Amino acid sequence: MTPITEVEGRRLALSNLDKVIHPATGTTKGELLHYYATAAPHLLPHLRDRPLSFLRYPDGPDGQLFFTKNPPPGTPDWVRVAPVPRSDDPGAHQVLVEDLPSLMWAANLVAELHTPQWRAAAPAIADRLVLDLDPGSPATVVDCCRVARWLRERLAADGLEAYAKTSGAKGMHLYAALEPAPSERVSAYARLLAREAEAALPGEVVHRMAKALRPGKVFVDHSQNAAAKTTAAPYTLRARRLPAVSAPVTWEEVDACRDAERLVFLPADLPARFERYGDLLAPLLDPERAGRLP
Repeated sequence: MTPITEVEGRRLALSNLDKVIHPATGTTKGELLHYYATAAPHLLPHLRDRPLSFLRYPDGPDGQLFFTKNPPPGTPDWVRVAPVPRSDDPGAHQVLVEDLPSLMWAANLVAELHTPQWRAAAPAIADRLVLDLDPGSPATVVDCCRVARWLRERLAADGLEAYAKTSGAKGMHLYAALEPAPSERVSAYARLLAREAEAALPGEVVHRMAKALRPGKVFVDHSQNAAAKTTAAPYTLRARRLPAVSAPVTWEEVDACRDAERLVFLPADLPARFERYGDLLAPLLDPERAGRLP
């Protein structure tokens, strides 16, 4: 029988809590839900007012994975949705996860949480920029750290402060808070940064997606600034062999990284980091810290 749990006055059916989702660590679904409950105070502000997309992996990372933007079947009527018109579906809606009951409902789906760089109240008007640093083997996140330092200085030259997090997969994400600007303009600026990084770091960086160009280099993916694209949200778990978290990191950690394993964070690692650092990406939520797009 599926247990019913009450979360802040909302009744939730949380299923299969003993099911092992990540065999490599023996991590169960119940443990994943516990992680999200612990991370909620830091995670929820980064989800607020951002239409959510889900990469679901209910049978673990080796099972079927499927991506959905539409509200999943059985979405409770108390979970907020927002209109997000798309060219193929002008009447489309997406979920907004903005409180603990909604987050626990979403976590019960067993899914990565992905958000755009804009808010539902202002579609295609970005309030942040993101650069996804993706290493092509044999490059690793250590190589991403070198590229991240260069991009940090380049963004600072334009008055933008960069913040880093692990992707929870192989690479890193860099963010900068922006005064609201059209996604099209942000995309063009991000593309310029990627090209400049390739020119400044020849042999280390590539700005084009073609896989043949990427072995041993860091692909600076600027495409996620497009209005239709999304990025793994801060603190989301990833559908990988290990239940890795897309976790914010300090620039001291980036500077000191010589071993890729040093930037792999599992759910059990996060409580101590929350206690020590709080939310390292909190400045992204402060309009006073936002910079103007050049």
